[in-house]
Amino acid sequence: MSELQNNYAQHQVYKHLCANSEEHMFTSEVHKKTSMQCYVLKNHLQTHLEEWALPCDKCKNIFKSANALKLHVCGYTREKPFTCDVCNKTFKMPGNLNAHLHTHAGQQPFSCGVCKKSFNLSGNLKLHLHTHNGEQLFTCDICKVSFITSDNFKLHLHTHTGQQQYTCDVCNKFFRHSRALNYHLRTHTGERPFKCDVCQRSFRTSGNLNRHIRTHTGERPFKCDVCKKSFICSSTLKLHLRTHTGEQPFTCDICKKSFCQLSTLKLHLRIHNGERPFTCDICKKSFNKSSTLKVHVRTHTGEKPFACDLCKKSFIRPSNLRLHLRIHTGERPYKCDVCKKSFRQSCALKVHLRIHTGERPYKCDVCKNSFNQSSTLKVHLRTHTEERPFKCDVCKMSFKWSYSLKLHLRNHIGEQP
Repeated sequence: MSELQNNYAQHQVYKHLCANSEEHMFTSEVHKKTSMQCYVLKNHLQTHLEEWALPCDKCKNIFKSANALKLHVCGYTREKPFTCDVCNKTFKMPGNLNAHLHTHAGQQPFSCGVCKKSFNLSGNLKLHLHTHNGEQLFTCDICKVSFITSDNFKLHLHTHTGQQQYTCDVCNKFFRHSRALNYHLRTHTGERPFKCDVCQRSFRTSGNLNRHIRTHTGERPFKCDVCKKSFICSSTLKLHLRTHTGEQPFTCDICKKSFCQLSTLKLHLRIHNGERPFTCDICKKSFNKSSTLKVHVRTHTGEKPFACDLCKKSFIRPSNLRLHLRIHTGERPYKCDVCKKSFRQSCALKVHLRIHTGERPYKCDVCKNSFNQSSTLKVHLRTHTEERPFKCDVCKMSFKWSYSLKLHLRNHIGEQP
């Protein structure tokens, strides 16, 4: 071994001592030069390695292998030579590619010993452990809020400066983080690179895929300490806890109504501003939610994707299927505290309670009669408007009520009442 190589070997020993000793003074045997920090010693030693190590042309840092130099140069060129065979995403480091491959395989090999939550990166596990010991590594000097990761801390600082660095070229929306912009761009491109091996459903982010996989495995790792109910993701648990605390941190400035979720408040605001940004291409009817439009389109296509396994009846909405299943199971989970009568739907119980309270909130503007259901008021209004929506296909005679049409049809078929 040459003298230079021997010095470099000694440096590796000093690095090890640096990590395991409280001593912060390190001495190079080459020139007896002293440095207060380990990285300064490393830089000093590199000045003795120029004969056999590889220098970077841009910053003059020295590397002991061609691979190390190549990876370093990628930082300048933005080159990402390592490509995922599944989704074609590229990476600067082979280690980053290997960690990314875990997201496709659903592997999370690093498990928390406290709550058993698992992660695909050891670094993520290390950060997660801070949530158990309460350690907050980064504190904002302005508002004193603390954060576990430097990324979240930097993002928080933007809330004070108003800085929004990343702009979408398609819709000009601003983002504070490049990762958030990358996720957003997939809403324009339709790209969903993360696919479930069980049902082949695809997702925009690996996090969404991991949460979806739990619907197949039945894993619900987030448990409420109050009622012991468990959830697939931590955000759902956080929202659930507000049902116990009564917290509704998002308030409408117009009507002062409060909500548990920011997204619910945003939807509510469309009631005030009349915004209905989602339009049906077939009938041009517009809606304030994309999910409502999606269900509406099925009325045109006839699609009913939610089928009952018992009687094969199908439905447009999953909620309709859940209600239908109660016909088979006999489940009536909503019970009146006054007369103990039970109902399949909460809205049916709400209407029933008006029998006990005498509440009749739906009032006719013409004759001031009031009713306990909006549908009853709607029928009543026909007595004032002469509207006759029920028409006989045989003689074209029309009627105010459906039962009147049924009675009339018996005249055509000769059926006796």
